Amino acid sequence: MRPWAGSWRWITLVLLAWGTLLFYIGGHLVRDSERPEHSSRELSKILAKLERLKQQNEDLRRMAESLRIPEGQSERGPVAVEKLRTLEEQLNRAKEKIHSYQQRTGDGPGQEHEELRRKVENGVRELWYFVQSEVKKLAQTEGTVRHRLTDNLLQDLGHQQRSIITDLYHFSQADGAGDWREKEAKDLSDLVQNRITYLQNPADCSKARKLVCNINKGCGYGCQLHHVVYCFMIAYGTQRTLILESHNWRYATAGWESVFRPVSDTCTDRAGASTGQWSGEAHDKDVQVVELPIVDSLHPRPPYLPLAIPEDLADRLHRLHGDPSVWWVSQFVKYLIRPQAWLEKEIRDATTRLGFKHPIIGVHVRRTDKVGTEAAFHPIEEYMAQVEEQYQLLARRQHVDKKRVYLATDDPTLLQEAKTKYPDYEFISDNAISWSAGLPNRYTENSLRGVILDIHFLSQTDFLVCTFSSQVCRVAYEIMQTLHPDASSFFRSLDDIYYFGGQNAHNQVAIYAHRPRDSEDIPLEPGDVVGVAGNHWNGYSKGLNRKLARTGLYPSYKVKEKVETVKYPTSEADKLLAS
Repeated sequence: MRPWAGSWRWITLVLLAWGTLLFYIGGHLVRDSERPEHSSRELSKILAKLERLKQQNEDLRRMAESLRIPEGQSERGPVAVEKLRTLEEQLNRAKEKIHSYQQRTGDGPGQEHEELRRKVENGVRELWYFVQSEVKKLAQTEGTVRHRLTDNLLQDLGHQQRSIITDLYHFSQADGAGDWREKEAKDLSDLVQNRITYLQNPADCSKARKLVCNINKGCGYGCQLHHVVYCFMIAYGTQRTLILESHNWRYATAGWESVFRPVSDTCTDRAGASTGQWSGEAHDKDVQVVELPIVDSLHPRPPYLPLAIPEDLADRLHRLHGDPSVWWVSQFVKYLIRPQAWLEKEIRDATTRLGFKHPIIGVHVRRTDKVGTEAAFHPIEEYMAQVEEQYQLLARRQHVDKKRVYLATDDPTLLQEAKTKYPDYEFISDNAISWSAGLPNRYTENSLRGVILDIHFLSQTDFLVCTFSSQVCRVAYEIMQTLHPDASSFFRSLDDIYYFGGQNAHNQVAIYAHRPRDSEDIPLEPGDVVGVAGNHWNGYSKGLNRKLARTGLYPSYKVKEKVETVKYPTSEADKLLAS
C-alpha cells in the first residue's frame, strides 16, 4: 500500500472511521428501541463512549484545522474541508437519534416489531397450508410408496412448523413484551369501555341525542346480537345514546334486560322533541331521536361500519393486535353481554358441572338449517384434524394432562359419534343444549340460555375450530379477543374468513408482485388494492384486483390488510377522565 502523503489524510481517515461508527451507534439505538429493556441496559455504556468520542472529535477538529491546506493552493484542501463538514453532519444526526431514543417511553415493543412478528407467523402458517395441499395432491398420483413418503414428509414438515410457531411465541413474550401487551390491552379496553359508559349514561336523558334500535330482527341469537352491535357502533360514531327496544324479544319476552345488564343506567326512554328515520348523519343533526333500520336497508351508509377502526386508536391497535377490526367490534360485544346476576351464577354452576378446565380446544359444529344453504357439510374428522394439530403445538409450550374438547353443536347425535371415533379425547358438552338448538326449540328462553352458555365456553377455550359462516362462532371469536391481549390467531375456520354482516368493503393491499401461473390466478403489483372474497386455506386467497377489475386467486402472503380508519368525534369522557 502506498504511504500516506500528508497528516490531514490520516486525520480524515480517523474522522471517517469514527463518524461511521458513531452513525452506526445512533442507527443501532433506533433499531434496538424495539427491544427497550435490552437497549436500556446498553445505553449507559454507549453514552459513555459517546462522550469520549465527542472529546476526541474536538481534538481532531483542532488538529485538522491546523493542518488544513488553504483553499486555492491545492485540490486537497476543499476535499478535506468537505469531508470534515460531512462528518460533522453525521455527528449531529447521530446525536439527534440518540436524543430521540432517550425521549422514548420504553414501554413494550414498537409497532413495526409487532407487525413483523405477526407477518412472519402468518407467512409460516400460509406456507404450511400450501405445502399440505400440494403434497396431498402428490399422494394421490401413485401407489403405496408415494403415500408413505408423503405421509412422512407431512409429519416432518408439521414438526418444523410447530417448532417455528413455538419459537415465535417465546419471541413474543421476551423482554417483558408479554407484560406490556397485557397492560396495553387493559388500558385500551378500559378507555373504550369508559367512553361507551359515558355516552350511554347522559346526565339529562330528556335532552340527550338518541338512536333507537329494535332487537327483533328476523334471525337467530348471534345474528340479533350482531344487529345490536351494528346499531351501537353507529350510535357511538354519531355520539348518540343507544336506546335498545327489546320488549317481546323472541328469545325472552321480558326483554334484553332480563338476561343482560341494561345498556344504560340513566337513559332508557326514547322520548324526545323530534323523531325521524335514519337519513344520514349530516341530515339528522337536528333530529333528537333517530330510528335505525337493519343494516341491509341502511342508506346512506356511515363510515363507522365495520371493518373501520377509530383513527385516534389506530396506531396502538396495529401495534397490539393482529386484527384491529375484530378487536373494535369485540369492545361493543363486551359491553352488551354483561350478564345479570342469575346468568353469572348459571355460568359458574355450568363450569363446575361440566368440569370445564384448561387446556381445552373449542369445536363448534353447525348443522340443521345451515347445511346446504349457507354452509357445506363438514364431518367431525375435519374438525378433529385441526384439534390434534393444535394440541401438538400446545404441548410444546405447556403440559397437556388431557386432550379436552368443548363440543358445541345443534346435532344431538354428534357427541356420541365423537366419543366413539376419538376415545383419547375428553369431550365436554351438554346434549341438552344441542337439543334446544334444534329448529323446533330454537326461539325459547331455554334455547337462549343454551346458546349463551355455548358461546361463553367456546370463547374461554385455548383455540377455536369452527366455521365462520356461523354467527355463533364469530361471536365466540369476538369475545375471545376481550380475554387475551391478541387472540386474532386463536382459530381455524373450515370455511369463511372473519366477516361482519353488512360490513363495508374488506380490502387488502399487494406488497409483492404476482405473475399468474394459470387462468385462475390474477396479476398483482405492489400497491394494488384487492377486494377480499375469501381464503382457501391452502396458501391462496380469492379476490378482486380493483385496478384491473379481475377476480381470481393470489398467494395470501403477497398481500396485507388495508384497515380503514375513521375520525370519531372527541369524547367528553376523555376530558373528564383527564381532569
